[in-house]
Amino acid sequence: MANPLKVGDRAPGFTATTHDGQKITLADYQGKSAVVLFFYPKDGTAVCTKEACAFRDSYEQFLELGAVVIGISGDSNASHDRFASQYKLPFPLISDHDGALRKLFAVPKTLGLLPGRVTFVIDKHGIVRLVFNAMLASDTHVQNALKALRTEA
Repeated sequence: MANPLKVGDRAPGFTATTHDGQKITLADYQGKSAVVLFFYPKDGTAVCTKEACAFRDSYEQFLELGAVVIGISGDSNASHDRFASQYKLPFPLISDHDGALRKLFAVPKTLGLLPGRVTFVIDKHGIVRLVFNAMLASDTHVQNALKALRTEA
C-alpha cells in the first residue's frame, strides 16, 4: 500500500472508465474544476446508498462550487449502472474491480477486510485539500467535502 495521501499532496493521476462507458482522467479536470472522489465499499448496502444519495442531494451545491463528484467502488460497471439508475445518481461511478485506484490513493481497509470509505477533495490544480476517512458517517463525507470546497473558494 502506498503512503497515505495528505492534505497538500499532489493527487495521483489516473484514467478510468465510468459506468456509462465514458473514459475520464484526473488531468481532464485540471485547471477547470475541483474533483470530489468518494471511495465506498459496495453498491446497494445501507450506508453506501445513504452516502451516494447524500452526494446526489447536494450535487447542485458541488456544481455551484465548481466541483465534479465521482464515486468509486469495486463493483462492476453493470452493478454501478443499476445503482446509479435506481437512485438517480447524477455523477459517474467508476469500477475499481482490481483495487488499483484504492491502492493508488492508499485507501485503507476497515478491520483489514472491508474496502474503506474515504473522500478526497482535489482542487483544480491537482492538490489534495481534504482526506476524510469514516466508515459509518455517510452524511459527514458530504458535509466535509462541501466545507473544504467553500474554504478553497
